[in-house]
This record gives sequence, C-alpha cells and structure tokens, in this order.
Amino acid sequence: MSYSSIEKRLAEGKTIILDGGIGGELQKVGAKMDEGLWCGRCSIDSPNELLKVHQNYIQAGADVITANTYASTPISMKKYGYENIIKECNHKSIEIAKKAVAGRDVLVAGSVSTYGYFMKDGIKKMKPSFDQHLNILSDVGVDLIILEAMSSQADIVEVLVECSNSLKLPIWLSISCVFDKNKNIHLGYDDDATNNEPQVYERLEESLLRFKKFHSGPILVAHSNMSVTEEAIKILKSNYNHTIGAYPNRGYFVKPEWKFTDDVTTSEYFESAKKWINSGAQIIGGCCGIGVEEIKAISILKN
Repeated sequence: MSYSSIEKRLAEGKTIILDGGIGGELQKVGAKMDEGLWCGRCSIDSPNELLKVHQNYIQAGADVITANTYASTPISMKKYGYENIIKECNHKSIEIAKKAVAGRDVLVAGSVSTYGYFMKDGIKKMKPSFDQHLNILSDVGVDLIILEAMSSQADIVEVLVECSNSLKLPIWLSISCVFDKNKNIHLGYDDDATNNEPQVYERLEESLLRFKKFHSGPILVAHSNMSVTEEAIKILKSNYNHTIGAYPNRGYFVKPEWKFTDDVTTSEYFESAKKWINSGAQIIGGCCGIGVEEIKAISILKN
C-alpha cells in the first residue's frame, strides 16, 4: 500500500487504524528496557521481540505501524552515552519495521518525538537534534513521519513542525492534552505516577491557531487520558479543517518501564473509539499501555 492509498481513504471519509504502544508491548514479551532510553535500544538488544510486536499489530489490523524510534532521539542518546550508535539504532528500527510489513498492505511511520527535550534546555539546542533525527529517518525510506510532541509546550511543537517542513514526506502531528481545573482543554500532560496537578500549558484552541499556519497534515490527540480525548477531538474538529485522529494512553511511566492499569477494558476502548470517530477522528490507534488486543478490537471500525 502506498501513502496515496491512505490519502484516498481519508478523502473518502474512511477510518485508518494506527498501531498501539511499542514500549509496553516490548515489556510484555520480555524485551530489555534501558534506564535512560526506555525501549530505545530494543532494536539492537531485542530485535526478535520487536519484530514480533510489529507482526502482532499487523495481524490485529493496523494499517500503519510505528517504528521503534520514539525514544532513540539524538538528544537523549547523547545524554545517556549512546552518541556513537544513533544512526545504527534508528536504522535498525526501520529495518525491522520494514521486515514486518514486507508483502503486506501496511505502511511504516518513523516517530520523531520530544523524548528527552525540555524547555529549560532552550529551543536553539533542540533544533539541530530534531533535524538530525528527521534526516536519519527520511534517508532510510519511511512512508511517513509522526511528530510525537508528547507533553510539550506549543513553542517546542512549533519548532518540531518547522524542522519537518523541508521533508518530502507526509507529516502527522500528535499532541497531548489535559483538562485544567475548570475543565478547559490545554496542551499538557497528567502524570498518574504522582499526586501533582496536571501540567497545563496553552489552551488547545490557541495552539491550533498557531499550528495550522504551518501544518496541514493530520493532527492527533495522543499520550492523553481517555477522559480528555473525546472533548479534544471535538475542539480539533471545530478549529482544524484537515484530518484529525486519536491514540490515547493508559497507565504511567516509572523509569525504565511503563506501568499498566486495568481501568479500561477492551470493550470500553472499542466504545470510546466509536465516539472519537463520531466526533470526527479518522485515524485511531493507541499510545503507551494500549496494546494488541485493543487494536484488534477497534480494527473492525475500518470502512
């Protein structure tokens, strides 16, 4: 399948199924997690397990699988002493993902995330690393790029998107959202591992006014609690005239592993996905803590 097939289906109002979380599924099959990079080294340390995770998502009905490049960002690999294997690690991730989709009508997305990027480091420091990661993945022939701007302020999102504009690849943008104390939706994140208040940034409507000036590809609500996802999708639908989608998470991160919770059943996830579609989402999948069973359940929503 080519990306033009995805575009055609989206133009026809159809639903595209994205895979679920990679790191969590790697944990389930026994892959080794790194204290600093989480699942970032699994492409080198646990290649067979990674291949199996991708294959499981394909069998579950995913139209797009995401290569294991979320945590292998240049800035984080340098921080934890892996500067000499940045290319090797990312190239291996794409190689394994391509092996999984060989002969199948499934596309490979390269993830360029904000893992390891913090506003205190300064925007100028981020840009070269974003550029490096984008170039590494585009050079090895991914079908599209997902900019996973999880838990990031609008300024970081803007720089990430601007860095991607020179690529001749389809670009999807995912952002995380939270409710504030008045139930308004903002960019931000809610860390279930602590009892702290959610980290709240810019109002979602204000952020979308900025983002749509330089991005016209899909925007997805991701790495967000399911409770906020449906309302965030409605705001996207009202404020963004292009494709929208959702892939929320479940659980929380405590280095070096994702901690799973049982607060959402597979059938509840399916019912929620139907609501996202009814609210305008055309790309649905899962983030951390959402696995193969959930993707299999929602795959019947393809049309």
